[in-house]
Amino acid sequence: MDLALAGNPRVAFFGGSFDPPHLGHLAVAQAAKKALGLDTVLFAPVGAQPLKPHGSSASFEDRLAMTRLAIAKEAGFAVSLADAPKPSGEPNYTFESLCEIRSTLPAGAVLFCLMGADTFVGFRQWHRAAEVPFVAPLVVASRPGERLDELEAALPEGLWLAGEPEVVKSGGQIELRRSRLRNRSGEERLFFVLPGLEVEISATRIREWIREERCATMGGGTKGQELLTGSVLAYICAHGLYL
Repeated sequence: MDLALAGNPRVAFFGGSFDPPHLGHLAVAQAAKKALGLDTVLFAPVGAQPLKPHGSSASFEDRLAMTRLAIAKEAGFAVSLADAPKPSGEPNYTFESLCEIRSTLPAGAVLFCLMGADTFVGFRQWHRAAEVPFVAPLVVASRPGERLDELEAALPEGLWLAGEPEVVKSGGQIELRRSRLRNRSGEERLFFVLPGLEVEISATRIREWIREERCATMGGGTKGQELLTGSVLAYICAHGLYL
């Protein structure tokens, strides 16, 4: 973790491949930070994602370096190595990473698990998915117009939404919906949705675009500026990634 945390911080774990980290990732993190009053968003590039057996296109070292560059100018954003590759080569599991991070935080800290709607679609397949919200409440950046019942369909067996969602307005006027998740034991945890984010940036599309352009005209056009920070784009070109 790049940032020392003290007192009673509000922290969000934001895991992912970040292959590459793009402006959509930053938009999700910025919205969550404002809406939830977060002190820190921890970007955690994953070493080995169990649901992606073929791995990432770029190495962990390159994805980590790009993530550091992408968030360098963002106050309250930091990199976490909680999802770094394991010496054993075993997959990284969010449940275990959250438990590790929680063990390092002060007793009064509040930890959230932040993800985009595209990631949440596969949530029911996660390792110990039904236990994850009880380590850290989920925060899902959903697509505009996406209904709560559509999100509920991604919940693992043994978890369901209890009651009607409450609309909360943050100081930054970013809409935040708050619901409750309940398990079979009757335990409940908060479940948050950021419903108004129009983020149509795909890492897959970015990689395809880079292969097509081959860095020849990328730096001079506006397309790259709409997808990536300048520092990340320069790193990709300098290291010949995704070609």
